[in-house]
Amino acid sequence: MKKQTAILPLFKQFIRDSETGKRLKKNGSRITSGTIDNYRYVLHNLIEFSNTCNFDLRICDVQKLTKREFESEKNYWKKFYRKFSDFMYKKGCYDNYVGSNMKQIRTFFNYLNNEKHLNTGDFHKLLYVRKEEVDILVLSPDQLKFLIHNKDFESNLTGPEKRIKDIFVFGCTTGLRFSDIFLLTNKNFEEQNGDWYLKVKSKKTKAYSSTKLPSYAVKIYQKYTSRSSKTILFTPVTLFNFNKTLKSIGEKASFTAPIELSRERQGKTYTVHKNNQKKPERFCDKMSSHMMRRTAITTLLILGMPEHLVRTISGHSANSNSFYRYVHFAQSYVDKEIEKVHDKLSDY
Repeated sequence: MKKQTAILPLFKQFIRDSETGKRLKKNGSRITSGTIDNYRYVLHNLIEFSNTCNFDLRICDVQKLTKREFESEKNYWKKFYRKFSDFMYKKGCYDNYVGSNMKQIRTFFNYLNNEKHLNTGDFHKLLYVRKEEVDILVLSPDQLKFLIHNKDFESNLTGPEKRIKDIFVFGCTTGLRFSDIFLLTNKNFEEQNGDWYLKVKSKKTKAYSSTKLPSYAVKIYQKYTSRSSKTILFTPVTLFNFNKTLKSIGEKASFTAPIELSRERQGKTYTVHKNNQKKPERFCDKMSSHMMRRTAITTLLILGMPEHLVRTISGHSANSNSFYRYVHFAQSYVDKEIEKVHDKLSDY
């Protein structure tokens, strides 16, 4: 009879080893806190799945299996993939999130094989990682200018909303990730011949960049700076509160135009509605921290900056697939604007 080992305790050990630095990336660096949080989400989903579906999660040492037991184990993991996927889709998840869970589980299996020396075989390769192209939502240049310059609008914001608006505008200008913005101190800012530069090392990619700041971004920096070079520029705020406040700001800015968004489940496209109603989403309802970096990149591309220079600022590699999604989006935006001009010229 084949010997079975429970998965959940091993997955918890996998998370602990990632937290303590016992498990490292291939380049020897520590696993980021964001990645470890993703592992915890997967663990939570596995526990919920096991309890809800009464599915026993376990592994076996494939070297000790007979041919018949090996085929049985292979069918077990096919069944797990099918049932766990169905469970996640019934919860309302889409392909990207389900695929992300499968990817993390595959990473866990590599950990068992390579670091715990448990020969679990290649069954984890049966856990297919689905992906979907999610719509890119960004501020238009006109919307960004409105947030920067409209004083009447700003006067209607509360104190916390003004602070979040400033951080958002700064992010939409510099292209910094949410995590990187709240690490900035005076050491990241340097004045040269009357011009100010932002110098940062990305927490995620470790890439360095030096970006000249426009006057409005300099004013934001000077508004929040302190005398200490160690004090963080922007007081940290939780991602939940940041996104919640941002939606309120967008509503006050009248960014309320309806938008149609689509997502995919098992490759099938579904239209996303507000709160499971048949009403379309509003633009302001989808505003989030992700929009900062996307807006910065697409704005630079839309306004004509060469791609290789934008990549230098954003920290994307030369062959980054995600970067070319921004290029495609920016080109689509330019095409629509050109079509407006063509339509005007077509009328006589």
